[in-house]
Amino acid sequence: MEAKEKYMKEAIKQAKKAYALEEVPIGCVIVYGGKIIGRGYNRRMTDKTALAHAELTAIKKACKRIGDWRLDDCEMYVTLEPCQMCSGAIVQSRIKKVYIGCMNPKAGCAGSVMNMLQVPQFNHQVETEKGVLEEECSKMLSAFFKELRKKQKVEKDQNKE
Repeated sequence: MEAKEKYMKEAIKQAKKAYALEEVPIGCVIVYGGKIIGRGYNRRMTDKTALAHAELTAIKKACKRIGDWRLDDCEMYVTLEPCQMCSGAIVQSRIKKVYIGCMNPKAGCAGSVMNMLQVPQFNHQVETEKGVLEEECSKMLSAFFKELRKKQKVEKDQNKE
């Protein structure tokens, strides 16, 4: 197994923690020198804040571990393409490279809707590699939203009674 698959599997483990909380299953790890220094998973509903994204949590933990806001030689592994907020934080923290599980055509800002990670006018651009364990990441998200729609339908039907 290649390193990128090994670390994406760790990001998937984080996403499963979100899934267990009935959160959108997005997970993230940050690697420096072959070691995971930051982990995060989506907790927006649990923490009741728009800021509780997997990437932001992992960045915060990695910065604390390194003792600097710059994550120059770090790589991020994230199960879903980052949104505009997370893409901005990735650029600001100077992460070297982001490995993305699956793309997000409705809200992704690493190439789908726009590409904030490689804006030439910014003082830092981030390398990306897309499609790492894509099928596994995509299936987890699809299963989550299928279950969510089914649950919402049941609740709607119960409210009609």
